[in-house]
Amino acid sequence: MDDLTETYCLIDDFYKAIEPQLNARLLTDGKRHRSRKCSLSLPELMTLVVLFHQIRYRQFKSFYLNHVCQHLRAEFPQLPTYQRCVEWLQRCAIALAALFEALTGKCSGVSIADSTPIAVCENLRISSHRVFQGMAARGKSSTGWFFGFKLHLVINHLGEWLGVKLTPGNVDDRKPLCDFANRLFGKLYADKGYIAKWLTAFLRNLGIDLVTRVKKNMKPVALTPFDEAMLRQRSLVETVIDELKNLCQVEHTRHRSPINFTVNLLAGLIAYCLMPNKPRLSLQDIRRLSKPPKLIPN
Repeated sequence: MDDLTETYCLIDDFYKAIEPQLNARLLTDGKRHRSRKCSLSLPELMTLVVLFHQIRYRQFKSFYLNHVCQHLRAEFPQLPTYQRCVEWLQRCAIALAALFEALTGKCSGVSIADSTPIAVCENLRISSHRVFQGMAARGKSSTGWFFGFKLHLVINHLGEWLGVKLTPGNVDDRKPLCDFANRLFGKLYADKGYIAKWLTAFLRNLGIDLVTRVKKNMKPVALTPFDEAMLRQRSLVETVIDELKNLCQVEHTRHRSPINFTVNLLAGLIAYCLMPNKPRLSLQDIRRLSKPPKLIPN
């Protein structure tokens, strides 16, 4: 069984399980609408948009016209035009969000938090940008100013998502961390940008120990050898973000609607969840290396 078949079977089985609940919860506008069936089912559309990220294409149009239409006619015999396919992708947003929630990992007691900018346009075009007007905002990251959103994320030591949240680019990194607290326990490692007395106290009341480096103007804090080792290995989350942005195509400036931006982002997150070899840490090796050497008596 190839990767395409496995991905489709996973998505199709999941959608069949949640379809009754989705139909029962859908809100209507009180008007009658045509209910013609699409030539592609919703699981097929979801498979295509996830496959786009899995095979590392940079543009969905090139992927659809040069790969899907040329090489996947047998798997998708009733392919619509590119324009029609893009219109239909908007229907996948809710199902993709549910699938991503089902694919998130479980907290192991060792978690890492970080955020990354998702720019939606070049800085020179901020004043003329209209697609995300009223939603995106200017923000500043370690690499400079940008206009767009921030993706706040928490992972475990296996490189699995524990939670993500999308906010405007000007939102403080510390605020969304409270929304992940009900999924976490044990140690939470983060950078200096998450230092705050109120956040540390809030997490401690929930049984979560926030561990960071201290700033230059702060008193030094004694850390255990394991915490020191984990802070040195916090770059795991940077590796995950790098794969999400450079292997999957979650950040680009060609979006023409907010809903398609959401679909593309969710599909990229799901494609990462389905990666067989995610970046990870071995807690046993870290604990072994963080122990002081034993002295051998003469």
